[in-house]
Amino acid sequence: MTDVTLLYFDGCPNWEVADRRLKELQVELGFSLQHTKVETAEEAERTGFRGSPTMLVDGADPFANGDEPTGLACRVYPTPDGPQGSPTLEQLRAAIV
Repeated sequence: MTDVTLLYFDGCPNWEVADRRLKELQVELGFSLQHTKVETAEEAERTGFRGSPTMLVDGADPFANGDEPTGLACRVYPTPDGPQGSPTLEQLRAAIV
């Protein structure tokens, strides 16, 4: 079974949109979903947290290209409709399957 972890911090509300989308997909795709609150810069570095929200699929960030900094910030994702605070439902589905 695929394991998805949603990393977030309270300073950015975008994780709530990602969470709703992941829960919708969880019903369809049947993966496990965990939530991890990141509270310090050290935790961000240790977990590979590239901003809120960060989704890890089986421990890897499918949306990272390798040059994003880690830290407590809001993350922006490129989507077909322009930059957004969360990947689209379709982008998440493609990353998980």
